[in-house]
Amino acid sequence: MPEGNGMNGSAISAASTGTGRFQTRLELPGGPILADEPADVGGLGTGPTPYQLLSAALAACTSMTLRLYAERKGWVLPSFTVEVSHSFVAPRDRFDRHIVFSEPLSPEWRSRLAEIADQCPVHRTLIRGFEIVTTAGPGEAADPAGQHLSDMEAACAD
Repeated sequence: MPEGNGMNGSAISAASTGTGRFQTRLELPGGPILADEPADVGGLGTGPTPYQLLSAALAACTSMTLRLYAERKGWVLPSFTVEVSHSFVAPRDRFDRHIVFSEPLSPEWRSRLAEIADQCPVHRTLIRGFEIVTTAGPGEAADPAGQHLSDMEAACAD
């Protein structure tokens, strides 16, 4: 990113790679990744689509929030994965989230963990809506890097 853009270290940047019609290099803390569209729509298929990235954010946040909640409760959860897919069901977008545990859980735990999953910060952002402010030229500072952790901790408070 150009210097003096006003963005801090938690900002994500995207720029065309110049390869293919859609391939985009995303600069993230921890290293870059490519985003793209599938070949059947004119992309190269070299990375996740933007909606897959959004689904990944929901899956990651859900997993982190569930682990943090279990840790705070002193629970030992079996290993699990969070699967998220996106679709458009007119007139809205839809994210289907499925939490897959490696062992059976009691109905009480399943119910409580589903409630906690609904409290993950990315889930709350998606369901309550948000504002997007677009500027051209020098930008505003992004949210502090620790805000997501604070939001997850608040979600786990009983």
